[in-house]
Amino acid sequence: MMSVMEAIEKRKSIRAYQSQPIEQEKLDQILEAGRLAPSATNQQAWKFILVTDPELRQKMVAACRNQAFVGQAPLVMVLCSNEVRDMPCGQPARTIDCSIALSYMQLQAAELGIGSCWLGAFSAEEVRELLNIPEEYQIVAVSPFGYPAEDGRQRSRKPREELICRDQWK
Repeated sequence: MMSVMEAIEKRKSIRAYQSQPIEQEKLDQILEAGRLAPSATNQQAWKFILVTDPELRQKMVAACRNQAFVGQAPLVMVLCSNEVRDMPCGQPARTIDCSIALSYMQLQAAELGIGSCWLGAFSAEEVRELLNIPEEYQIVAVSPFGYPAEDGRQRSRKPREELICRDQWK
């Protein structure tokens, strides 16, 4: 069994997928990781939309700025929430909650040998229209999932010294 740190190190953005579908048992594990993710005041005010229909996945390509790999993946997951409040810290609960849930799911997928890619390039309104998502839901994230057809590339990371301050900003 892989440790959490090993899953973090293994996870990469995958932009090429095999056509092999994700086994239901593995998909269930990925979805369970999202279901168990923390959310502000435990509202769990999210929906995970699983797009598996090949024709609909192809239509998602255009909604995702013509990124062809979106249609290649056997699953495209869309996370949305109708939680419209800001937390006391000023951050919108829905964005944070869905981001945590997707992060958990992507790490679980990495442990299972399934790749994913967090998309920032998509038209929320086109995705809404394609998937009949109600207006009161904000679309927070879109991510294809599937068995990688590429290794993905390791991204460089800044050294800890550039990122960490102790006790005060320095």
